[in-house]
Amino acid sequence: MKLTRNREPGPRTPVALALPALLAVAFLLLPLLGILVRTSWSELAGHLTTPGTVEALRLSLVVSFWALGLSLALGVPLAWLLARVRFPGKAFVRSLVLLPMVLPPTVGGVALLLGFGRRGLLGPWLEDTFGLTLPFHTSGAVLAATFVAMPFLVISLEGALGGLHPRYEETAASLGASPVRVFLTVTMPMVAPGLIAGAALTWARALGEFGATITFAGNLPGTTQTLPLQVYLLLQEQPEAATSVSLLLLAIAMLVLIALRGRWNGAPPAHSPGPGARADEADPDAAPGTAPAPAAPAAPADRWSLHADVTGFDQLVLDAGPGTTIAVVGPNGAGKTTLLRALLGLTPRAHAALRLGDTDVTALPPHRRGVAWVPQDGALFPRMSALANTAYGLRAQHVPRAEARRAAQEWLDRLGVGHLAHRRPAQLSGGQAQRVALARALAARPRLLLLDEPLAALDQTTRARVRHTLRTHLDGFGGVCLIVTHDPVEAVALADRVLVLHEGRALQDAPPAEVSRHPRSPWVARMLGRNAWPGTTTAEGVRLTGGGTLTVAEPLPAGAGVLAIFAPEAVALHRDKPSGSPRNVWAGTVREITGAGSRLRVLITCAQVPDLVAEITPEAAAELGLGEGTPVWTSVKATETTLVAL
Repeated sequence: MKLTRNREPGPRTPVALALPALLAVAFLLLPLLGILVRTSWSELAGHLTTPGTVEALRLSLVVSFWALGLSLALGVPLAWLLARVRFPGKAFVRSLVLLPMVLPPTVGGVALLLGFGRRGLLGPWLEDTFGLTLPFHTSGAVLAATFVAMPFLVISLEGALGGLHPRYEETAASLGASPVRVFLTVTMPMVAPGLIAGAALTWARALGEFGATITFAGNLPGTTQTLPLQVYLLLQEQPEAATSVSLLLLAIAMLVLIALRGRWNGAPPAHSPGPGARADEADPDAAPGTAPAPAAPAAPADRWSLHADVTGFDQLVLDAGPGTTIAVVGPNGAGKTTLLRALLGLTPRAHAALRLGDTDVTALPPHRRGVAWVPQDGALFPRMSALANTAYGLRAQHVPRAEARRAAQEWLDRLGVGHLAHRRPAQLSGGQAQRVALARALAARPRLLLLDEPLAALDQTTRARVRHTLRTHLDGFGGVCLIVTHDPVEAVALADRVLVLHEGRALQDAPPAEVSRHPRSPWVARMLGRNAWPGTTTAEGVRLTGGGTLTVAEPLPAGAGVLAIFAPEAVALHRDKPSGSPRNVWAGTVREITGAGSRLRVLITCAQVPDLVAEITPEAAAELGLGEGTPVWTSVKATETTLVAL
């Protein structure tokens, strides 16, 4: 029986590309094979243990590790600056970082000599002030190695920082962590793979540095003669020994590259969810009989009102008493997230003059405002457990570790996820992660709580459970809470008021019942499942902005801008033109049919008026023989339409 090897399907490799690629591989491989073939394996140990080679190896290790330390001390802040801060001349600074990578090493050595040598720009001052002479000294070798190797660390770490979403750092700041604490406890752990990769490449490059070292620091045995310089000398008198030492350097370099396994670019790894970590499933590991504990009522001293005067892209004034929950709704681009970020002090697009209680926090940095933020995905710190995440804000406020962990455990217990305190975010389901994120925000004792679509990623079952938990704890929250949402159920179930935004302006700020009865925005009306047509009033009804007219039972004075609203249930469908009482009759075509619980929602396109949605039973749809493309007649009674002045 003939066995065939399975091959992955795909296009055949063009010969015109394959041959040059193979030649490139051969070109790179041949010199390395030359070292392996020409090495005198029987004398290898003897060559590597001679006093001169051992001393050069010791010096190389000293120089390379000192260079690595200097690169970390100087390069890490520089990488952060390039990745996170906008400043004039940024492109020039990045070019300076890259320059040693493309500059001939000997030219780099000459530049170092003219900058730090005895007759250089800084050399005389260093010698007169500190008695420090860098050329032809071990410190000069360290400086030369740092000059050529540090760019590898900076570029690798900058790429890792660029791939790290700022929401983790912004969330940490909203919990009260200072910029330095955020950098050390959140940023650095998350970009650790990039930092390690950059450090390994930096050390390997410093270990192999030759040109800048011999030009700037010389080739003094025991002082500046590193292994690469030892190879240069041995090549003239003992070629076999030079080959053996070269093999040692080659082996070290290859070990570094193999250890990195392609991770030299330093991009933060994607955290693949572990078992039970899908965002669309219910909590699979809830402890039997575990239910969220009722929220403790806020103490009178923990009551915080809100006054915000927002300018910029968003322009509105927001006032709310303690314990108020406001749902912020509006179409994409309306300024919802900009409003939250302005309250946090994290965006130049808008500025908020913010007062919380009796304290004006406008001039304070984000970590001192007492404003906690829960982004849409929760932004749990992936390298911390649920307990450590929840205690983070308290620790940032200098609460003792034991007390912070005890309070964090209490909040996790209240939200029904206390039994998951030891798990990391990748081991949590979507509902569990959202509860931990909420516990973390509430445990930080904020004055203002900002939730950016906290339930958007959850399935319906989990969303209902988390919504109930959230409502329970918002009832006991003594500050003000703003929730950005696109879900009318969330707005009605969680909020005391609904703030409707459009292009950064407040169209409506009213209780949910008022917004439901009289929405002043077509987008909100559609979000609530209504048909909403803007237009201008006439003597009999409304002249629609999109064309056509609508007759209403109680018209407003002519010339006013209005929003005509009617429910999908008020739209009647017919296969033939109806006769009788309806005064609004239009011909249309069924464009889409979708399920809405036990009923069907039918989208109809009409030539005379804007598209409208009807809601009917499946039996009625079958009786009418509806399907996509079916011609129908639609009718709406004048008494079923409500006009809202704009």
